[in-house]
Amino acid sequence: MSSNAGSLDRLLPPVGTGRSPRKRTTSQCKSEPPLLRTSKRTIYTAGRPPWYNEHGTQSKEAFAIGLGGGSASGKTTVARMIIEALDVPWVVLLSMDSFYKVLTQQQQEQAACNNFNFDHPDAFDFDLIISTLKKLKQGRSVQIPIYDFTTHSRKKDWKTLYGANVIIFEGIMAFADKTLLELLDMKIFVDTDSDIRLVRRLRRDISERGRDIEGVIKQYNKFVKPAFDQYIQPTMRLADIVVPRGSGNTVAIDLIVQHVHSQLEERELSVRAALASAHQCHPLPQTLSVLKSTPQVRGMHTIIRDKETSRDEFIFYSKRLMRLLIEHALSFLPFQDCTVQTPQGQDYVGKCYAGKQITGVSILRAGETMEPALRAVCKDVRIGTILIQTNQLTGEPELHYLRLPKDISDDHVILMDCTVSTGAAAMMAVRVLLDHDVPEDKIFLLSLLMAEMGVHSVAYAFPRVRIITTAVDKRVNDLFRIIPGIGNFGDRYFGTDAVPDGSDDDEVTSVG
Repeated sequence: MSSNAGSLDRLLPPVGTGRSPRKRTTSQCKSEPPLLRTSKRTIYTAGRPPWYNEHGTQSKEAFAIGLGGGSASGKTTVARMIIEALDVPWVVLLSMDSFYKVLTQQQQEQAACNNFNFDHPDAFDFDLIISTLKKLKQGRSVQIPIYDFTTHSRKKDWKTLYGANVIIFEGIMAFADKTLLELLDMKIFVDTDSDIRLVRRLRRDISERGRDIEGVIKQYNKFVKPAFDQYIQPTMRLADIVVPRGSGNTVAIDLIVQHVHSQLEERELSVRAALASAHQCHPLPQTLSVLKSTPQVRGMHTIIRDKETSRDEFIFYSKRLMRLLIEHALSFLPFQDCTVQTPQGQDYVGKCYAGKQITGVSILRAGETMEPALRAVCKDVRIGTILIQTNQLTGEPELHYLRLPKDISDDHVILMDCTVSTGAAAMMAVRVLLDHDVPEDKIFLLSLLMAEMGVHSVAYAFPRVRIITTAVDKRVNDLFRIIPGIGNFGDRYFGTDAVPDGSDDDEVTSVG
């Protein structure tokens, strides 16, 4: 097999025009989140920032690119070249090959003899493709089947993909369904010479899919070539851009990238407008609960807000406020009547927690300072962590680390961050919990101090999330500092140096 595949390499023209080899920028491993690329470095991410307008609807949908073309025309290679050249975060690659239908026993026998037509529209599960692409465009997570080409069947495991700024959907029948076409913002047809496609298919099917050369040629002549002429080539007229020679046409790829960048810039304007509108005056939402401002609470706020307060005192009074905040939050959990017997043998009708379990999730690094207070009042509480960092070039929060307990979807989740200004990091953390099937009304966002802007942003995006804090300040300035504020909580608590802009949020860990 390997000798057959090697001999075919001589028939293929070189890819590209002197450019360095392209690196793969998306992960197909089911056990890991998609691997996405930024200008600085490659990061793992399990989500994207869910920007919403003041009405709680998404202010922009993902930009979906459809890549069509014949089998082995170089669609996947072109897609990866586009991803690398785009050089923006939050890009996912969705392959149509994942959506072959489950074969019957008879069809399995036909496939084993190279006698089943995989190049016909009926071979694909278009309903699943359309529902999956719709969810991705809405910023939601999706489960993608994993197809095994050696056995012509779906594997038991599925992989998870998450919403993105740009979605690239590639497949031979990418333009074969009217409803699917309407979901694509840009349609690209990769046009490669039929002889080149045949040689590539021979090499791929022999080396990667365990086929023999006679079987590949038989399948090509009986199904692949007729299907291309009947179903695939006619869709070229539907494309916005045709890329002759596939990955070798770097000029066309550069033009595609320029167009996508212009579209993303236009959509970014709506994002900024949405954030600005969230800044305007609205009544505070009913999902917000502020700890009663007793003289004790106000006194502790006076101490921790004072820039002259020593680190020891800052930590001591912050911990006291955290304990009060956690205890206040627990009053919003569901309780039911229950009867116990006292040591005197008498019945007492009291209250019992009606949920399955309580899990705390801290947004690193400042959020972890609230964990001891949670553990002090909740026995055997489980703890998870989320690390969100702001991309200094794009200004968008990015998820860099995630550790959540198993079966968290059954729990009431207390999401902890010490300060929330714009709400961007908090919204992304909520999005991550939703992606892990935690019901929105079981999420409690706790913070020592919030800005009104952050309260509105979270409440409009997630109207069923309970927001609980000890104080709400009116303003956020141009540097996203809460005014009058508390300073950078992480720096004051851990004794680290402040970042140059003096942001209230935890150094590079989060914005909001």
